[in-house]
Amino acid sequence: MTKERIVIICPGRGTYTRDTSGYLAAFGASAKNQIAYMNDQRKLVGNSTLTELDSKPFRAKIHMSGEHASPLIYACSLSDFLSIDQEKYEIVAITGNSMGWYSALALSGALNHENAYSLISTMGSMMKEGTIGGQIIYSVVDENWHVDESEKEEVLTEIKNVNAHVSIYLGGYLVIGGEQSALDILLKKLPAKDNYPFQLPFHAAFHTPLLDSISKKAYELLPQSIFQKPSVSLVDGRGHIWSPYSTETVDLYNYTLGHQVTNVYDFFTAITVAIKEFCPDKLVLLGPGNTLGGSIGQIMIENNWLDMDSKSAFSSLQKENPYLISMGMEEQRKLVC
Repeated sequence: MTKERIVIICPGRGTYTRDTSGYLAAFGASAKNQIAYMNDQRKLVGNSTLTELDSKPFRAKIHMSGEHASPLIYACSLSDFLSIDQEKYEIVAITGNSMGWYSALALSGALNHENAYSLISTMGSMMKEGTIGGQIIYSVVDENWHVDESEKEEVLTEIKNVNAHVSIYLGGYLVIGGEQSALDILLKKLPAKDNYPFQLPFHAAFHTPLLDSISKKAYELLPQSIFQKPSVSLVDGRGHIWSPYSTETVDLYNYTLGHQVTNVYDFFTAITVAIKEFCPDKLVLLGPGNTLGGSIGQIMIENNWLDMDSKSAFSSLQKENPYLISMGMEEQRKLVC
């Protein structure tokens, strides 16, 4: 039987929510040994274990703070990844959004599990004493999921005027990072569209120059020696491909702790490169949740991928024969497990 080619997409911060509480209890069996290791490491420093956090009633202040959210999300994504039936599917590339880059490093083999947990835990805990800046999100698409280029340019001008930054190009959304005072101006000034703009709770100004001090601290705490060549191609937040054959680990280390921390994460380009360069039969979005589903659909529409030209066309395809398989959705999960 010919295997279907898939690209794996790892979600970032903000995806472990009230709706995904208990995800590890439901789906974590495939990664029980890795979760046990992470639980032991957390006990050593007096933190609640991931298993305990997953079983507790959801509280945003606890479950969405970096030192808990980051390893929880990684554990969920790892569990999903290890559940994929690799007799049926060939993984041709792995990418992610924002913190999902760290998960992608682990799943590609560029970091072993122990070092992946160390990196994810370290980066997630950097600001537990105080968050640097924040993030808001704004939509620049119409009801058909077409990007309104003139509106997008106006928003980019407003961002520049208050000395804020685009943190993530997220399909039809702009994630904006900056000092809270700048974000407060934008929250009032940007025209209200449905629920947008709104603040992303417990998020710092990720992927902006404001995190330069975090980047420098990361270099002090995390050695280059933990990185190795990936066994599966990676697509980073610039659309750069790290192949198993040509990757220089020093460059991967520097991108991860340097550029990636302080510069815009272009998820649009990451997905565009993944679909055009690897031509997968399916995209598989790991859990927890499915919050990236809309963004990925918008990126496909912008590229007219599979002749998809509107939100309704994307929805129709997803109902008939899903191209994007979201493992956070029970009915789609069954397609790959």
